[in-house]
Amino acid sequence: MSEVYADRRERLRDRCAVAGAAAALVSGPANVRYLAGGSPAGAVLLIGAGPDVLLCPRAPSGDLSEGRVDERLRLVVLPERGGDPVVAAAGFAREAGADALAVEEHHLSVARYRAMESVAAGLRLADLGAAVEQERVVKDEDEITCLRIAAEITDQALGELLESILVGRTERHLALELERRLVDHGADGPAFPTSVATGPHSGRGGHRPSDRRVEEGDFLSVCLGANYRGYRCEIGRTFVIGTAPADWQIELYDLVFAAQRAAREALTPGTAYRDVDHAARHILHSAGYGEGLAPFLGHGVGLEIQEDPELAPAAMGKLDACVPVTVEPGVHLPGRGGVRIDDTLVVRQEADGGPELLTITTKELLAL
Repeated sequence: MSEVYADRRERLRDRCAVAGAAAALVSGPANVRYLAGGSPAGAVLLIGAGPDVLLCPRAPSGDLSEGRVDERLRLVVLPERGGDPVVAAAGFAREAGADALAVEEHHLSVARYRAMESVAAGLRLADLGAAVEQERVVKDEDEITCLRIAAEITDQALGELLESILVGRTERHLALELERRLVDHGADGPAFPTSVATGPHSGRGGHRPSDRRVEEGDFLSVCLGANYRGYRCEIGRTFVIGTAPADWQIELYDLVFAAQRAAREALTPGTAYRDVDHAARHILHSAGYGEGLAPFLGHGVGLEIQEDPELAPAAMGKLDACVPVTVEPGVHLPGRGGVRIDDTLVVRQEADGGPELLTITTKELLAL
């Protein structure tokens, strides 16, 4: 893997040189991990000012959830109370003779930026922008393997929960149990806070589990994902509890399922992001559910649970192969509940079989 990280850093170095900055400071944790193999808490990566350097405010803990730092990197652990690694990195760049340093302004506070300027007089600071995030959009097969394993863990955890007794248990209890099961099956932890929504809460995006108890006849919506070696996936499913679903529940579920299927089928290289969103949104809007829909249909996943691209009505750009995304349409009816269906897929060429579905838990409307 050292070659992989070295190649990534070299691409960034070339990109910075074209923009007129021979050195770059990477401070976003996910970006540091992408380029260095590991991201100890608070670490930053300095590229192009002599040997590439990973500066840490304290010695790496060895926690595998932080990843394994590329052995080719020079590791500098700042002395106790040695200050901010970002500021120390600016000093390193100045001492190495760099005249310009590209920084991730969107990851820096005003105070940190000013502190860098104060210790590196004469060093021109430029904005690196989202250069690393853009490099991260298309995944290599090792990254996709990590996502595939994360999805397998997530499917296992969800499948086990569906075999247990649910009536009478609280949303909060079920969410905690799902997160424990993720870890039991090999996850480093949850990819994001697990959502369990019952009854009138169901189908609501980002619902925070409450003390409401599961009742017969409820819709139950769950949204969870595993973090495996830093890579994160997402799955969302909706079920009916304890009885055959009512007609309105079947009708709403079939509608959301049709919208999700249309969007999944649109995931081909060269398709505009907004066209994927439109494939699902058009179906829901035509059925009279245009109001209250989420502002986007899905998003990229990887070292962060929400990455580029965004599949949204005004999104600019087109899909590439080997880009993992979520497709997560939902409809929430205030006071009644609703349906969300969410999968993680990898965009593939038609010749390679089309979009690869990573999360495979059944999408049949089950009565649990």
